[in-house]
Amino acid sequence: MELVSSTIMVDAYNIYDKMERNNILLSFKGDITSELLTSILQIMENKMENMQEEPKMKKKVYNVLVECLQNLYHHMDDVADSYGDINRSAIFMIGKNKNVYTIITGNYILKENVHGLKSRLDEVNALSKEELKDYYKKILNNGEMSLKGGGGLGMIDIARKTGEKLEYNFLEIDNKVSFFTLNIKVKQQEAN
Repeated sequence: MELVSSTIMVDAYNIYDKMERNNILLSFKGDITSELLTSILQIMENKMENMQEEPKMKKKVYNVLVECLQNLYHHMDDVADSYGDINRSAIFMIGKNKNVYTIITGNYILKENVHGLKSRLDEVNALSKEELKDYYKKILNNGEMSLKGGGGLGMIDIARKTGEKLEYNFLEIDNKVSFFTLNIKVKQQEAN
C-alpha cells in the first residue's frame, strides 16, 4: 500500500510540475454540467481580473471560452465505459504564455461521428476571415441545424474570434470510440 501511495504522490508532483511549466491557469477532468460551466467561467473571469488583463483581451478570451465549453457540453457523445455505464467525462485546460491564451478541450466521440466533425473542422479551416463571416451569416439565415441543435456555429465563431485555424486531433481508443482534442489559441491583437 505504501508503494502505491508514494507513486501517486510522485505522479501528483509530475502533473503539478507539467502544469506549472505550461502555465496552466485552470484544468478540469470529469462530468461536464451546466453548473460546472458557470463555475469555470466565473473562475476564469476572476483570474483574468486578478491578472489585470486588458478588457478587450478579457472579452475575447471569455467569448471563446464560452464557445469551447458549450461545444463540450452540447456536442459530446454519450459513450459507454468498460462497465457499460454512460461516460460524459471530458477534460478542459486553459493556460497563458506571454500574450497567448491556449484553451484545450478533450472528449470521447463515437467513431461514426468522427468523419462528419473532421469534415466540418476542415471546411472552417479552409475559409478566409471574410468567407467565415459570410458562412456564419448563411447558416444563421438558412436555419441549418445539426442533430445536436447547433449549426456548427460554435466552431465558426471560434475561428472568427481568434483569427486562427482550429487545431484538432482524433485519437482512436477502440473500434467504436475516439478521443477528440481541440486546441485553440487566443492571441493579443497587435497594434496597427
